[in-house]
Amino acid sequence: MNNCPRAVIADDEAHLRDYLEQQLAGAWPELRVAGRAANGIEALRLIDEEAPDVVFLDIRMPGMTGLDVAARLVEAGRPPHMVFVTAYDQYAVQAFEHSALDYLLKPASLERLAKTVAKLKAALAAPSAAAAPPVDALRALLAQMGTVVVPAPAAAPAPLQWIRASQGEQTRLIAVDEVVYFQSNDKYTSVVLAEGECLIRTPISKLREQLDAQQFWQIHRSVIVAARHVAGTRHDFRGRLMVQLKDRAEQLVVSRAYADLFRQM
Repeated sequence: MNNCPRAVIADDEAHLRDYLEQQLAGAWPELRVAGRAANGIEALRLIDEEAPDVVFLDIRMPGMTGLDVAARLVEAGRPPHMVFVTAYDQYAVQAFEHSALDYLLKPASLERLAKTVAKLKAALAAPSAAAAPPVDALRALLAQMGTVVVPAPAAAPAPLQWIRASQGEQTRLIAVDEVVYFQSNDKYTSVVLAEGECLIRTPISKLREQLDAQQFWQIHRSVIVAARHVAGTRHDFRGRLMVQLKDRAEQLVVSRAYADLFRQM
């Protein structure tokens, strides 16, 4: 059972969540539905907690749309495979732009769902290909459709070396080598140093793009830690994986989506 693929279903209409789960039980019996969400915010929380392999997202949900959820997942990195399920086909192009693996119109027939399941199984069976989001494949598909032109990504800039941060009434210029970890807090991101703490306005998603991924590891949607400050890991009484830091008492929670970083530790 531990090797069974896991999914989260997000739809604001309970009977449609039930219908899709029933259809999936027939089309993909080994799939386990790990959670069901009634809105986008609940979907993000479930995805963070459960780290599913697949997410079925309704596009029109209250508070945060399925497209908003997809954008947040892509920004955070390591998104699950996403399938949009909606009654409105005008969202198809936006779905592809947000790295959707497929797009289903409600109510999805068993025959159409079977094709989606086949795509998902193929993607899950190819972890090396799945390690990168399917943006390039979607860009090619959109170009063939003649629907929209999505520019190729620009060359990655050099990793961030310096940070301008606020500490009390002062503004400091901090070398990234001094940072122990970053943690998002409401409108700000805390920059935790060996001695003291500063604040910046740059969100975690933007920092992740600018930092050297070999030196800084994202371990949670809201935390990036400097690898050289990681002493080890342990599980707490709730079964959560925790990062222990060198020369610091606090421990940092690792979400399930990033737990594989520490499988060899």
